[in-house]
Amino acid sequence: MTSSSSECAVLDRGAGSSVVDLIGRTPLVRLRRFERETPGVELYAKAEWQNPGGSVKDRAAARMILDGEASGALTRDRIILDATSGNTGIAYATVGAARGYAVKLCVPANASPERKLILRALGAELVLTDPLEGTDGAIREARRLKTADPDRYFYPDQYNNPANWQAHFDTTGPEIIEQTSGRLTHFVAGLGTSGTFVGTGRRLRQFNPAIKLISFQPDLPLHGIEGLKHMESAIVPGIYDPTLADLDLRVSTETAYTMVRRLAREEGLLGGVSSGAALAVTLEVVHGLSRGVVVTIFPDGAEKYLTAPFWNADE
Repeated sequence: MTSSSSECAVLDRGAGSSVVDLIGRTPLVRLRRFERETPGVELYAKAEWQNPGGSVKDRAAARMILDGEASGALTRDRIILDATSGNTGIAYATVGAARGYAVKLCVPANASPERKLILRALGAELVLTDPLEGTDGAIREARRLKTADPDRYFYPDQYNNPANWQAHFDTTGPEIIEQTSGRLTHFVAGLGTSGTFVGTGRRLRQFNPAIKLISFQPDLPLHGIEGLKHMESAIVPGIYDPTLADLDLRVSTETAYTMVRRLAREEGLLGGVSSGAALAVTLEVVHGLSRGVVVTIFPDGAEKYLTAPFWNADE
């Protein structure tokens, strides 16, 4: 690995010199109560909200910033600019603050209030875009800003930057292999930029080609699962590899909401909406299996969604 990637691939979460040193080595949580529905199958989730910025996106954002520094594309006089639904933006703002950079983010106006508050607390400048255009509208605005003033910005372009998936190839995949003692049989992850699924999936397939790789995305273009993309109707990320998955499934927003509530009340885990979606798809995958070790990614926690009305909905 390059010096920048090795700095990002920290596996020791002990005393470190900066926020970057705390990224990675997140716990793998066993979902024992949900295992009651799947006798003979072990269920695990990677609790990515344990990263300092609160999500799986810390891994990719740190890698892209460090690689930008190493290449000379990111200098002290440039502003970090990108489009985000929220979590990558928080990661940029977290790492940017720690390393002394200004951060400007194009964010759909309907991103959760908590996400916008966190971004502003970290000092990020927000450009709110049309909520009906989702992250695609944010991408178009970020590209416009970069084109209009190219010398002002460092534009990592998380949707097309190979450092995104490489961060997961170098860290998330090896961590899962180690934490399961290499026993995993299935891996489940959602598609947003697709970096988590592509990078982790490629590493797992290299380790054992028999591991089944399952991706998922929202079932409709207009959905409430922040961070995920409905690929058929969206600008498809350049790093997405549609040939990688053995199976690509769909999940509804309502199902994700239900599973978020169940996860909190049955496992004591406050996951975000995409974590609920991951749990729903994982349970679909293991239905009918008699044996297996299934690992999914819980991308973030519930702290960014606590004001959402779905918490009070009837089961």
